[in-house]
Amino acid sequence: MNLLTVFLQVPAAGPDGSMMWIMLIAMFVIMYFFMIRPQNKKQKQIANFRKSLSVNQKVITAGGIHGVIKEINDDHIVLEIAANVKIKIDKNSIFADATDAATQPAK
Repeated sequence: MNLLTVFLQVPAAGPDGSMMWIMLIAMFVIMYFFMIRPQNKKQKQIANFRKSLSVNQKVITAGGIHGVIKEINDDHIVLEIAANVKIKIDKNSIFADATDAATQPAK
């Protein structure tokens, strides 16, 4: 056989779609472990923190207001931010525990 005829031969069978499906599944698995799973874990951690809130606990709201919880209801919290200054906020706006925020390094 001539070397030119070896290079010009057409493959006997075309590529099948199985390689495409393997790559698609591999991309989904990578997205799950690097994006979806950590986000779900963080949401569960925040939900558990909000369930464990108690009166006289120091917290920080999503807006950055530091205060002490004085009253907890089903959907809102009464937060004391200064002496005799109380505000009513949504329970979902509680962001972090103030003691945890104080121990974290500044960004």
